[in-house]
Amino acid sequence: MKKMFLSVAAAMIFVISAAAGAFADSPQLVHKPGAMAYEHTKYLSEEIGSRVMGMNGEAKAREYIGQQFERIGYEPSVQPFTFTRKGKEISSANVVAYKPGKSSKQIIVGAHYDSVAIGKGADDNASGIGVLLEVAEVLKKVSTPYSIVFVAFGAEEGGLNGSTYYADQMSEGEIKDTAGMVNLDSLAVGDKMYVHGSAGEEGFIRDQALKIADKKKLDIGTNPGLNPDYPAGTTGGWSDHAPFDELGIPFAYFESTNWEIGELDGYNQTEQYGGIWHTENDTLSFIEEAYPGRIQARLSTYSEVLTDLLKFFGKTSTSK
Repeated sequence: MKKMFLSVAAAMIFVISAAAGAFADSPQLVHKPGAMAYEHTKYLSEEIGSRVMGMNGEAKAREYIGQQFERIGYEPSVQPFTFTRKGKEISSANVVAYKPGKSSKQIIVGAHYDSVAIGKGADDNASGIGVLLEVAEVLKKVSTPYSIVFVAFGAEEGGLNGSTYYADQMSEGEIKDTAGMVNLDSLAVGDKMYVHGSAGEEGFIRDQALKIADKKKLDIGTNPGLNPDYPAGTTGGWSDHAPFDELGIPFAYFESTNWEIGELDGYNQTEQYGGIWHTENDTLSFIEEAYPGRIQARLSTYSEVLTDLLKFFGKTSTSK
């Protein structure tokens, strides 16, 4: 694992220093949005491959994420849990990194690191972990209004097990002090980029993200509400935001898909190939061949918007 860690760290330093022009002239790495996220996505999907819950690939991904948090300068903790699926007990864990802010109020940023067995889980969800790790690194030495809890969830594919366990362990005080939750899931390949959120006034995190995207002229929209089961701006409870929503914590959910085709429920990601997640096409090589430049543009866009959202969250929102 040490050799693996050094190789990917060196690759990221090369990418970032190349963008900077002269790494030695500055004590800080110059950030090119999406560059680090891409390297993480590539490593998780191509070097580790499928990361089935409770299996060796998931464990390798968990160790990698912990090492990356340590490299950045966090002190990550591992939150193990077990659950039963089809009569079999499965062990997994969440990886948590805490960034203190000016306030003890916090916002949780989460993404799941496991995948299904088919494909390599590049889109679902190495891409979400890539953006999470990049933003955690960019903001490490940046003063933020709220404290930030970065969580890599295990075993999402088996029924939101990691996020459910994390939410169940939160005390009443933690729930009260949590102003919101941001979920990153399948960011790489869908025809359109979205941020959805809680219904009504509790959708302020989504609205703030949309304002940031509009100001930066970045093409992120939200569910247009063509399906009456999912009103405009909202989404379903099929990803890691759901357990926090059940606690009454406002959420925002970033994803790339297409809410204007198929059953109008966001499950058909692309007009050309339909769903990419949970198929043999969920590999970096397929995505880059089918949609040249798309994954880089997606990761860059989400990284920019999420970074600004967290930098200013609490200053302009009407959060709890």
